[in-house]
Amino acid sequence: MKPLSPATIRPPFARYSHGVEVPAGHRLVFCSGQLGVAAGGGVPDSARAQADLCFSNIAAILGEAGMTLSDIVRINAYVTDREHMKGYMDSRDAHVETPPPASTLMIVAGFTLPAFKVEIEVVAAAPEKRKKAARVATERF
Repeated sequence: MKPLSPATIRPPFARYSHGVEVPAGHRLVFCSGQLGVAAGGGVPDSARAQADLCFSNIAAILGEAGMTLSDIVRINAYVTDREHMKGYMDSRDAHVETPPPASTLMIVAGFTLPAFKVEIEVVAAAPEKRKKAARVATERF
C-alpha cells in the first residue's frame, strides 16, 4: 500500500494517512462496523477497552480471509462523545501499522445500546492468493 499525503495540503491531525493507494492485484475485505462487545455479550466500560475489543473482533474477521490488522487501508470510526476520542485514538495507534491507514473519526449521538461508546469499520487489502501450479508426475525410464 502506498500512503498519499500531498505536500500541498495540511498534514494529518493524528496518526493516519490522507489516502492509501491499493495496487492492482489485491483483494479487498469490507468489515461491517464492530461494537465493543465480547462474544459472550459483555461490554467494557471504557472507550479504550471497547476500541480494543472492536479491533480484536476485526482481527478475527480479517483472519477468516487470511488477513491481519496490518492489511487495513481504511478506518471509519465513531465515538459518542469527544471525551472518548483519546481512548479510541490510543487503541487505533496501538493496532495499526506504519504507514497508518486512511482514517475518519466522527462523533455521533449514540448506538443501539447506551453502553456502546465506540464503533469501528475497516477496509483491508492484501495481494491475491496465488494458486500453486499443479505438479505433473513424470516417469523416468
